[in-house]
Amino acid sequence: MSDALKTVLDNMELLTPSEKALAAHCLLSSLEGEPSNDVESAWLALAEDRSNALLSGDVKAVHWEEIKAQVIK
Repeated sequence: MSDALKTVLDNMELLTPSEKALAAHCLLSSLEGEPSNDVESAWLALAEDRSNALLSGDVKAVHWEEIKAQVIK
């Protein structure tokens, strides 16, 4: 593990939720190239599982305003 990554991980708890979201966005945006088929398949499977859990009632939807209120704190 690089020193740069270790520093980020060691200090992650000091970031606000908004800062964490920005850092995640920047990291994802910095990836180059097309995602592999394995990654695409995994994302599709996850999306289908979450959709099925929502439709079956196994999980409860949360309104965006509630999520936003928690993130902005």
